[in-house]
Amino acid sequence: MNGKAPHIVQYQGSKRKLAPQILQYMPEKFNRLIEPFSGMAAISIATAMEHRADSYVINDLNKALVEILKEAIENPSQLAADYRRIWDEQFLYGDNHAEHFYVVRDRFNNGQETPANLLYLIARCVKGAVRYGGNGKFNQSPDKRRHGTNPDTLEQNIYVISNLLKGKTSYFALDYHDVFEMAHPGDLVYMDPPYQGVTNVRDNRYFSGVPFDEFAEAIKVLNNKQVDYLISYDGVCGGKEYGEDLPESLGCKKVMLNAGLSSQALLLGKKSTTFEALYISESLIPLSHTIPKQLSFMEEMA
Repeated sequence: MNGKAPHIVQYQGSKRKLAPQILQYMPEKFNRLIEPFSGMAAISIATAMEHRADSYVINDLNKALVEILKEAIENPSQLAADYRRIWDEQFLYGDNHAEHFYVVRDRFNNGQETPANLLYLIARCVKGAVRYGGNGKFNQSPDKRRHGTNPDTLEQNIYVISNLLKGKTSYFALDYHDVFEMAHPGDLVYMDPPYQGVTNVRDNRYFSGVPFDEFAEAIKVLNNKQVDYLISYDGVCGGKEYGEDLPESLGCKKVMLNAGLSSQALLLGKKSTTFEALYISESLIPLSHTIPKQLSFMEEMA
């Protein structure tokens, strides 16, 4: 990949930094990239930068998140203007600028679920982590140390993203099972489901987690349809494994990608490298033999 892919906003769990490694396991050209758990669509953006796919499907059960992506790609000038207006409002609060976050959060939770309102909340919230309470309300707190993504930076990035994906992208907020039904041979499905090591709970607004057995069973649909896929699923940090391996019966190959030093470990005065697993569907496995060998997590820990 020539240069780092742009992103709309910091987003916890984004695969933007890992994208160059993930794309090594994709074909050079294929029909369509489908992201059933898109988040902020880092892999779609990175894939579009390399012109690998003819079209893209962006899906996330969080409809408001999908609306940000749709607005950024289809109407970037409007999103940039709306975000700038909200971002500028916080300076009316002086040193209490974090209070503005709660004002916008109340707007969003009380019916004003506009793309710009959620985008500002993500830009200002702790670790860019989208969180909802049991009542379906956005409940994350602001990062009081910063003002969030500068609107000039955001505007520049979303125009680049729009140029890459406009006219090539479809948007959905469906259950991932329904998205699997859309897939056909010649497509590639990239999946980064909500982290299995955290929770397996779902609510009426957003997937907090995807049950392991249910997900593993659903992958068989793609196998039966002979659809290629890549799955980011579990990992290792500081010798501790997170999550359970997908069943060998799926015929996938598991490789470990070096995600760099753990920021959480660094805060505790430790240097622990995080490795994230990528599962490669059977017909893509030959591609893995052409990729230069990277230092494995066992070698790193030795």
